Amino acid sequence: MGCMKMKMLDDEERCQQEMMIPDRGLPFRLFRFEGGAGNYIREVHRHFCIEIFAVKSGKLDFYLSGRKCTLEAEKFVIVNSNEIHSVHALTPNETIVLQFSLNSREWDDAENRPIRFSHENRQKDAEIFRLITEMYQLSCDRKNGYEFLLQSEFYRLQYFLRMDYLVREEGQKLYGEDQRMKRLDGITGYLREHYAEDISLEILASRFGYSPTYLSRMFRQYARINYKDYLRMIRFEHAVKDLQESELTIGEIALNHGFPNSKAFSTFFREQYGMLPHEYQKTYCFRKSLGAQPYTCLKESRNFL
Repeated sequence: MGCMKMKMLDDEERCQQEMMIPDRGLPFRLFRFEGGAGNYIREVHRHFCIEIFAVKSGKLDFYLSGRKCTLEAEKFVIVNSNEIHSVHALTPNETIVLQFSLNSREWDDAENRPIRFSHENRQKDAEIFRLITEMYQLSCDRKNGYEFLLQSEFYRLQYFLRMDYLVREEGQKLYGEDQRMKRLDGITGYLREHYAEDISLEILASRFGYSPTYLSRMFRQYARINYKDYLRMIRFEHAVKDLQESELTIGEIALNHGFPNSKAFSTFFREQYGMLPHEYQKTYCFRKSLGAQPYTCLKESRNFL
């Protein structure tokens, strides 16, 4: 992978924080990259989960923590939790994206340090790539019992990541973002479980023993997003999934996911996608019927050349 230093795309104000919603019944999310047709730029952003981009064909330019990395066929890159990155797909490509979350306690880290992976050790690259492509094929074929095979391959992948890619340096420098975000782990985890409830900043602050002012500052300073927007985005992403997969009405979806009514949901939806929910459903179903990649990325997350 050719990597060169570049001017950080940083401006932390521009950096978008995203959430990962696992595929239902599975501990990860696996999908085809939405920029496969080319002429696509995914602007600078970050997310809590760990993400792997695996290129089957074509090429991607990946900007990761101040470096430009060119990914070609049969190559992949690991994006660590909360790591600032962007993707430029100027030409057609076929890329698989795997997203998953890890808890340092589950990995027997007594110091509860953030989990970091390196891409310096390339001995198992071919095996990692094979596992990701096999997982994707299993998810496409969906044969009887495929979920068990998928999880088996996923845990095998985790084994190789732990044995060959985990950063184990005793005195490793922890990213400041990770240290600060640890303070929000319990709070954001609670929000992800209770997002559909009527949960104000005051209620949440009281539950965790903070003042509303202090908790609001924590979100702005550490997650670089205000509490209201964070909660609304969690609700929105779950609602979009129901738009794609359920037969519920738009009003039912809005209420099920914490929006006060269908109008509030539709207004926010238009801000994100540039269309109304029922227009999105028609577009999504039409593209899916043609076998095209469904329209799944947010309006402000996409900039076409």
